[in-house]
Amino acid sequence: MGVRKERAARTEVALKEAARQLFVERGYLNTKITDITAVAGRSAGSFYEHFSSKENLLQALLADMHGQAGEAMADGAMPGAGEEPGDGTEHPREHDLTDRAQMRAHLAVAWRVMRANLPVVVALYESAITRGVRSDALWEQLVQDTAVLREHLEYLRDRGHRLPGEPVLVAAAMGALLSTLAYALLPSNEAGFSDEEVVGTLTELLLAGVRGESPEAGDPS
Repeated sequence: MGVRKERAARTEVALKEAARQLFVERGYLNTKITDITAVAGRSAGSFYEHFSSKENLLQALLADMHGQAGEAMADGAMPGAGEEPGDGTEHPREHDLTDRAQMRAHLAVAWRVMRANLPVVVALYESAITRGVRSDALWEQLVQDTAVLREHLEYLRDRGHRLPGEPVLVAAAMGALLSTLAYALLPSNEAGFSDEEVVGTLTELLLAGVRGESPEAGDPS
């Protein structure tokens, strides 16, 4: 890598890290581009060499978040899916979300990635507020973010399993539940719930919905 490209890469990383810091400390809406460049130790002009706007920066952070989730799934290999851990292959659609272990594994990855990217989770919610209630942007983002879940649900439907609704809607509902809970719980978690409790609760709740049944009373599994 040349000197200029290396310098540009360092600047991009610095801007992203500064944004992550400020989105948590001040909130997305209260953070200005000049705040980001000041914390990053870069000029305001350098910002626009990498991002066209604060929203464009947020989308870049979201893309990084998606990349982390993809790597976690590829490296962890979902139980029962047949692929080898760490083989680096694209996440296959042939996962059975009616299987408790596979449902839990997907939710655990999503929860860990959202915890690691709390600034992005916070910023996405605040950004959605500015778009207005009539905007389709939030729905489009939710559909994009839950594409993997939708593919798994389509796989179940294609095998003859009866879902509670269309795969795109069920996947979006699952994603909305996850992201809203993360936004409400992760910043402080005054309720004191552990990640294990959260993932376990979500697993049983969503498993019952996807299976089309209610959890059996007293079932500890």
